[in-house]
Amino acid sequence: MSTNAYAMPKGDASKGEIKTPSCRFCHGSNGIAPQPSYPNLAGQQQQYLYDAMLAYTNDMRIGPMATMMKGQLQNLNTQDLADIAAYYSAMK
Repeated sequence: MSTNAYAMPKGDASKGEIKTPSCRFCHGSNGIAPQPSYPNLAGQQQQYLYDAMLAYTNDMRIGPMATMMKGQLQNLNTQDLADIAAYYSAMK
């Protein structure tokens, strides 16, 4: 039995890279955020990234940053989120 909040589709890192242009402004082109107020994504666990993105889209996180993130993620489906999570988790 899984303890994860969401069942995650298999992510494809190469497809995820294509879907990250808007992520790069805050989280850096290499997954290392240029400002300390934004989290680094490089090397983060894939399931954690996926769960976090779904939490934003499902209004499970609140605040100004949550509103911004929801806006960035609103046109992505769960496969897109899994691909993005795979891309950032594969970074070292």
